[in-house]
Amino acid sequence: MALVVFLRGLNVGGHRTFRPKALAESLRRLDVVNIGATGTFVVRRPIGRARLRQEIARRLPFDAEIVVVPGREILELLSRDVFAGRTSRPDEVRFVSILSRRPRRAPRLPVTLPPRGRWLLNVLERRGRFVVGLYRRHMKVIGYLGSLDRLFGVPVTTRSWSTMTAVGQELSAARRSDGV
Repeated sequence: MALVVFLRGLNVGGHRTFRPKALAESLRRLDVVNIGATGTFVVRRPIGRARLRQEIARRLPFDAEIVVVPGREILELLSRDVFAGRTSRPDEVRFVSILSRRPRRAPRLPVTLPPRGRWLLNVLERRGRFVVGLYRRHMKVIGYLGSLDRLFGVPVTTRSWSTMTAVGQELSAARRSDGV
């Protein structure tokens, strides 16, 4: 099964910029597919996770948190509709935050931030290494998303639900081409 790579904190606000497409091309022998501009990749050829981290770290112009997840975990997350029965408003974004490793602590969920007034971040649930929720389009949200590191005690990286769906589509296509 393919692996999925999530890079943390790159191409945000003009800091630590790089070209994900160029990175994917440099890893062509691993049949890497770039998903979007934030450092999300599907690696379709077999390789160990530690070796893959080394290959990517060697090619980045700066240090970065590199989270590698088996594709089957992503497909499992997507197979259960976390947002079933929940209508989405135009100012809300569905998201998934990926924990870099097993958390030292886990807050009681759901968590709403700020705790009083109009919510900007609503963490609905945790499924293994995935934290799922909603945020409102607002400048202060980036700070609240950053607080997930403190809440769980490990670095997290966040992607929109639509990015995760695109990853799932690529994983499904790879699975079909492998005859699985």
